[in-house]
Amino acid sequence: MKNLVSEFKEFINRGNVIDMAVGIIIGAAFTAIVTSLTDNIINPFIKLITGGNGTDVAGLTIPVPGTENGIDFGAFISAIINFLIVAWVVFLMVKAFNKMKDGGKKHIKRGKNGEELIEQAPTCPFCLEEINVGATRCPHCTAELPSPAEVTYKPAE
Repeated sequence: MKNLVSEFKEFINRGNVIDMAVGIIIGAAFTAIVTSLTDNIINPFIKLITGGNGTDVAGLTIPVPGTENGIDFGAFISAIINFLIVAWVVFLMVKAFNKMKDGGKKHIKRGKNGEELIEQAPTCPFCLEEINVGATRCPHCTAELPSPAEVTYKPAE
């Protein structure tokens, strides 16, 4: 039983679970904003275009005997607009996150013959540890470098 509780604590304390919870909360708040946008700005605009009288959208509602509202295409269009706005913002956020996440990857360039070249960080010729571009001394072994460290490129495998 203690093992199960400790596993649960470990699961809850993972960064991914907390990030997901924050994302859900922000998503719910953002959905409320988008719903307000469609209900208070876009729907009245649709009513204006279609000639609605302010309470219903003329031509977009089909009355059904025995029901109060009938078939409301205006509400359906509103839900579609809501979805498209939220999906577009989520797409932009994921795209920005992926761009930020890929920022640390090595860049691929083309050589004179068209072969792919991969950027390599400079390394110390003595201890072979990675060093900063422009360094004149290795921070790991403190050896003085023959020239300032530069980025090199090697053919992709």
